[in-house]
Amino acid sequence: MKTWSLGNDYYMILITAPAQDKGQVFLKRHNEMWNWMPSISRIIRIPPSMMGQNWMGSDFTNNDLVKANSIVDDYTHTLLGTENISGYDCYKIQLTPKPDAAVVWDKIITWIAKDKYFMLKAEYYNEDGELVNREVQSDIRHFDDRDLPSKLVMTPVKEKGKQTIFEFQKIAFNVSLKESFFSQQNMKNLR
Repeated sequence: MKTWSLGNDYYMILITAPAQDKGQVFLKRHNEMWNWMPSISRIIRIPPSMMGQNWMGSDFTNNDLVKANSIVDDYTHTLLGTENISGYDCYKIQLTPKPDAAVVWDKIITWIAKDKYFMLKAEYYNEDGELVNREVQSDIRHFDDRDLPSKLVMTPVKEKGKQTIFEFQKIAFNVSLKESFFSQQNMKNLR
């Protein structure tokens, strides 16, 4: 896939493989999301009721894609301590949803590298306090002007042998994009 973003409010994702999904485009503008399906020549709005559903059969949810800034705005953060993950000294932080937040997870625990501020691990808990998903980010590489994990692995803890892996080949920052790029009309023109 290829992705473009402008801050946390605008995302465009073009699926390039496998062949059966090639050409599909996902657009996120603020808290709304749409899917262009070339096979039926339609743009479908993804309703709020489907935000907790898995994205394209992966272990990431539609909500994970749309609410990138939710982790900052919708949660109260508590420092639990420090821990070493893969050789990096990390802050261990618990995120608890604010009372009026419309979020999927009842608690998130995340490990953030102290010196680089990237996430190396996160655990996602449901309203019953059960661990549902574990995300591990690794393979730190230099992209453009910064170091970041190049591999993300999301594992549902109760489904043995199942996981979704994202591996970033190339990332460019400070690319000149305008809000107008992130339009429903442009969804149909991406290649």
